[in-house]
Parts: sequence; C-alpha cells; structure tokens
Amino acid sequence: MRFLTYSGVGGVNNSPFTRNWACRISVFLLLGVLLLVAGGCARDTFPDAPATVEKRELEQYVIGAGDVINIMVWNNPELSMSLPVRPDGQVSTPLVEDVRASGLTPTALARNIERDLERYLRDPVVTVIVTQFRGPYQRQVRVIGQAAQPQALQYREDMTVMDVVIAVGGITEFAAGNRASIVRRVDGEEVQLRVRLDDLVNGGDISANVDMLPGDILVIPESFF
Repeated sequence: MRFLTYSGVGGVNNSPFTRNWACRISVFLLLGVLLLVAGGCARDTFPDAPATVEKRELEQYVIGAGDVINIMVWNNPELSMSLPVRPDGQVSTPLVEDVRASGLTPTALARNIERDLERYLRDPVVTVIVTQFRGPYQRQVRVIGQAAQPQALQYREDMTVMDVVIAVGGITEFAAGNRASIVRRVDGEEVQLRVRLDDLVNGGDISANVDMLPGDILVIPESFF
C-alpha cells in the first residue's frame, strides 16, 4: 500500500500527509516564538522606578581606592605630594609608608599622617585634599550593559539617571532603553525598578528622569530586534 504520492514540479511531495506535517511544524514554530516573546516580557515586568526618592543625607566624603589625593606638609615641601590611593587602599610617603587611606575622611587621614610624622618632625601640620574622586564601592553608581562607556561613577548629590547617562556617553544603538532597570537595595533587599531610557534620551521625555541613590546599578539590556 502506498501512503505518499509525488506530484508537482520536480517531484515535490505534495500529499495531504506532508501538508499536514508542514502545518504542524509552522504552528509549533509560531508558538515557540510567542513563548519566547512572552517570556522576555514577563522577565521585564518590574515596577517603575519612583521619580523622586527620599535623599539620604550625604556624610563627609570618604576616600576610596583609585582616588588621587594631595598631601601637604606645612613648611616641608619635600614631603608634600600628589599620589593615587592604591588598590589595597593605602598610600606611601617618603617618611611614612603604607598608611591606610581608604575608608577615612581626608581630615582623619591627615591626623594619622601627623601622628606618624611626629617621630621625625616637631608639631607637623598636614592637609589632605582629594583631587580625583572615585570613593568606596557602596557610594558609587555602576552602569552595565549597552552604555557607550559602561563604568562606575562617584555618586553626586541630587544625581539623576539623566546625569548618569550623560556621564557614560549615552546608550548604544543596540540598547533596549525602555527595558532598562535600576538594581537598588531597599530595606536590606535588592529590588529591580524599570526606567524608560528610550523615552528620556531619544524622546526627550523629562518625566522619565528619576533620582539615583548611592550604590545603584543601572542595567541597560540589549534589544532582541
């Protein structure tokens, strides 16, 4: 018994059996695409980021690894210098080696250096000035994904997502800007909040601008299409 017949140009199989399977495969492929799209949408249903947040009072600036500081010793120019804070959070001067700077305010670091210099100088007076800022990680705002220049930024008072996007050079042509999100720690737990970067950057919708907080992570995903 013959189940398949061949007809048409070039002997293409055009039997009802073959057409039935072709239809089934098309339906399965369509369902697969719909499930993928639905799954992508479901993953992006975070709540919108609030336009404004209660500002945390900024404490006095704390030095972090990567900062550049000026150490000035009064009446001792040979001991005064500008130097970066090492990755281990310490700095070294001609008379004082391996002084911890990370986690201290400039004033606290100056007092520590003064105490160490008392072994060599009488009544040393030290001033520490931060000239390039990075700060500790918990006070940075980090940007990952489809930004022109993903990086970590030192948080500034009243910083918004528009300030952050400008600082990283904008978003790429491959960015899914309206699916971007802010990862933020709230009451000890991490939450993900949606931001509309396409509306803000490309549409000029200022209502899409939202406040940032120290420690925020701005995630800019890639567009699927």
